[in-house]
Amino acid sequence: MFAKAFRVKSNTAIKGSDRRKLRADVMAAFPTLGTDQVSVLVPGKEELNIVKLYAHRGDAVTVYVSGGNPILFEVEKNLYPTVYTLWSYPDLLPAFTTWPPVLEKLVGGADLMLPGLVVPPAGLPQVQKGDLCAIALLGNRAPVAVGVAAMSTAEMLTSGLKGRGFSVLHTYQDHLWRSGDKSSPPSLAPLALDPPDLSEEKESVQADPALQGDLRRLTLEGEEENGEVQRMCGEKSLSEASEDPSVRGLNPDPTDSKTLQEQMDELVQRCFLHALKCQVRKADLPLLTSTFLGSHMLSCCPEGRQLDIKKSSYKKLSKFLQHMQQEQIIQVKELSKGVESIVAVDWKHPRKGSILEGGEVRMIIINYVKRNDLVDADNKNLVKLDPILCDCILEKNEQHTVMKLPWDSLLTRCLEKLQPVYQVTFPGQEPIVKKGRICPIDITLAQRASNKKVTVVRNLEAYGLDPCSVAAILQQRCQASATVTPAPGAKDSLQVQIQGNQVHHLSRLLLEEYQLPRKHIQGLEKAPKPGKKK
Repeated sequence: MFAKAFRVKSNTAIKGSDRRKLRADVMAAFPTLGTDQVSVLVPGKEELNIVKLYAHRGDAVTVYVSGGNPILFEVEKNLYPTVYTLWSYPDLLPAFTTWPPVLEKLVGGADLMLPGLVVPPAGLPQVQKGDLCAIALLGNRAPVAVGVAAMSTAEMLTSGLKGRGFSVLHTYQDHLWRSGDKSSPPSLAPLALDPPDLSEEKESVQADPALQGDLRRLTLEGEEENGEVQRMCGEKSLSEASEDPSVRGLNPDPTDSKTLQEQMDELVQRCFLHALKCQVRKADLPLLTSTFLGSHMLSCCPEGRQLDIKKSSYKKLSKFLQHMQQEQIIQVKELSKGVESIVAVDWKHPRKGSILEGGEVRMIIINYVKRNDLVDADNKNLVKLDPILCDCILEKNEQHTVMKLPWDSLLTRCLEKLQPVYQVTFPGQEPIVKKGRICPIDITLAQRASNKKVTVVRNLEAYGLDPCSVAAILQQRCQASATVTPAPGAKDSLQVQIQGNQVHHLSRLLLEEYQLPRKHIQGLEKAPKPGKKK
């Protein structure tokens, strides 16, 4: 729920009546807490704030903050403890244990699958479907996540520990945790409990020794780690996904004339730059390269496409990141043996290949909205604004008032926020790309002191035309003097002056010979009317 940034609607000090109500709600939700413990968790006189926010999927969440740390959060009238609270009361919820590598996936928003559970000698805690549970890592009882059981303990054992086990709501290192003091979990020794007298449970656990052996042999090396952790967290490995009929045929773009490898190279670089631009922040560094791929690059892949570095010319993530380091976009270091992290990003590095046409921008926005379930359920013409869209398109005074926008307004606002560029292409030459909007070729008539008219032409350079060459051609065709002078008020720009009204000749030259679009030329209507002198 808090894997991505949320948007704060309000932050106010709690009232006395609300404080008393919160205490009563905590005692009802967590009956194992004594009165004294509730008084410590919800203090009587110390500062306690109510923060109302919207999660990235649009869920309305109420967070209670004490001493600068979020202690509880409420969604749809259900109260949940944060990891900060669970570190003080580690036995508040039934706790399940998983392997340390799984944490990265949980932080990225994945749910916990049953193959990721570590079965202790005492057996699994007894829970029912929908019960609130804590998730800890092997070797430390301090919870690192809060989730809801997707099935009862009996159903977990009957399934042979296969399938989705827990819907994860909040984790250590997610954005809710970041809103506090960002402290690390305390080191709490696991409880030494005797196995319960549940013969059926023992037999169920022992019925799949291969599964337990596989879990114990879990390694952290190369692709084996990546594939195993993905399966524990409800994700298919890239190789498995490519063979899945549900995604078959979604990788290449059949309309692209490039090879599949070239298409994948472009997709890898696009997802890399998009992840750096839109998801990774300075505070996230150093960032494990595996986390960067799994939690950031993959989520930036456009709908209908599948990112698979093995199908690119780089073959491996490390080789691609090495190339990006040579481009001086990022800096990668091995902070621990065999584990690489992104330690620095040159945020001001020029992003090449980032020019998008209006249609491409629209498709990116539409795919983003659909991928994040932001279409309003009651009115399909409205889009719910998550924190990223709010930051991109809303004015400061709209941040807490505008929650939804119509599709046309959303697309228009996004396009208006982008910096315009234009591209001019000539046969046999590389396209010329410049920032800003292209100025039209400007044709005007001026009266000189001698009472003679002259035709003035500006902005020829923007269209790749040499003013001196144009002046020479017009001088020959019009049999009139032509000069080239600096254009007033324009840096490094020249203008052509031809004696008399030569708009007609200019029109033929620009439209017929150079084949410039009429919409990029202004002043053609000033050509002399038939029967009138120039």
